[in-house]
Amino acid sequence: MALKNKIATRIKLILTGVAALAVFTANAPADQRGDRAPNFVVILVDDLGYMDIGANNPDCFYETPSIDKLADSGMRFTDGYAANPVCSPTRYSLMTGKYPTRVAATNFFSGKRAGKFRPAPLNNKMPLEETTLAQLLKANGYATFFAGKWHLGDTPQYYPQNRGFDINIGGWSRGGPYTGNKYFAPFKNPEIKIESPEGDHLPARLARETARFIADNQDRPFLAYLSFYSVHTPLMGRPELVKKYNKKASAINGEEFAPEEQVIGNKPRKVRILQKHAVYAAMVEAMDEAVGNVLDQLEESGLAENTIVIFTSDNGGLSTSEGSPTSNLPLRGGKGWVYEGGIREPWIVRYPGVTQAGSISHQPICSIDLVPTISAAAGIELEHPIDGIDIRPALGDKPLNRKSLFWHYPHYSNQGGFPGGAIRQGDYKLVERYEDGRVHLFDLKKDISEQTDLSSEMPDLVKSMRTELHDWYRSVDAKFLQPKDGQTPWNPELNRP
Repeated sequence: MALKNKIATRIKLILTGVAALAVFTANAPADQRGDRAPNFVVILVDDLGYMDIGANNPDCFYETPSIDKLADSGMRFTDGYAANPVCSPTRYSLMTGKYPTRVAATNFFSGKRAGKFRPAPLNNKMPLEETTLAQLLKANGYATFFAGKWHLGDTPQYYPQNRGFDINIGGWSRGGPYTGNKYFAPFKNPEIKIESPEGDHLPARLARETARFIADNQDRPFLAYLSFYSVHTPLMGRPELVKKYNKKASAINGEEFAPEEQVIGNKPRKVRILQKHAVYAAMVEAMDEAVGNVLDQLEESGLAENTIVIFTSDNGGLSTSEGSPTSNLPLRGGKGWVYEGGIREPWIVRYPGVTQAGSISHQPICSIDLVPTISAAAGIELEHPIDGIDIRPALGDKPLNRKSLFWHYPHYSNQGGFPGGAIRQGDYKLVERYEDGRVHLFDLKKDISEQTDLSSEMPDLVKSMRTELHDWYRSVDAKFLQPKDGQTPWNPELNRP
């Protein structure tokens, strides 16, 4: 009952708000919006859940004044998504505008967790033939900068400096700060060539490097891509912030965990239902402080009015494993799950002259949309096919021309999530389990917590959405679970709707 009560009391936090009307001038060529093409600052936070920022959650335990200020100055999306419930695939989509399933990059690199069946084949590198966002912009006169987590290939030829970025600070094969003193210097990261003084904090270092790049490039258009290692494990915070949040947590009572109530099958897994993890809170605040430093540099450099800022995450908050530091309620599940808690993300866009301050959009968008949106804003015409769309119409409160979004995760997640796929079409979301092919249908408008399965009540809708999902599988050459110990998993090609 604890989980259901938590959901009932907090579900209104996502459903409230009305999209505000914005002045829409984004279709104008760049040279008509100013003396030069717009700059871009993309801020990607690792493992940050939708409910982990105050702008999305007024009851948030963590303090995020800089991110909230950004939301107040731009447009916040309530229905923004990652392309996958774990990191590397989403990072691939942000760089290419494509669904990661197209290249079998469907799990973190290299995730090979065992389960009842063998997982689908996994490609653990972003193919060199892919055209990245940085390459597109660099070819059009942009200075390009990367700082933080990359996790898109295991050798230098796959690192940011060889994928279109002029500068790379800290991006290499690892998915977390696992060398040196981890989040504190010495970092011993091979792509941080000049070591920080002992005790320096990693998010602060990455923000300083980003701010320096902005200050040094005031006379040419630029892309600054700040990809925090925060708030990924290991869970480590600045001592003074941990002390602050331990005191704050001591005043909060209530159950912290409940079973993740499976719709069907599978042993329940513990899920955090109350935000009060002091170390995680310290990590969130330190990251927010670093975000503020970068945004302050834009103001100090006089570039804020010609810089488009995009803020998001790579997957849902970590709620069911590795310390379960955050609660995503009223969203179900978290990182590693195809439920909303694993794929719905913070998304904020500040587009000067286009987005209205404090505006809200309920239109679904996804990480595949970053490349086409930035390309269009820069006046670059894409010459190769992608899956994402230009979301600038949504910034002006106009509808987006897209019927459905898709997810494909044919793996057993470290966080307990099951292998599965999903399709969102309007307010409805269909989840398909790859072990046995069972499906669940949810009305996200009425049931954002995905607790009421409507599949038996709406068979026609299930059939049509499942048919579209399976057509998409074939169009992207999706790979599925493999036999193990003489047992054969369900196969969508043999079981078409």
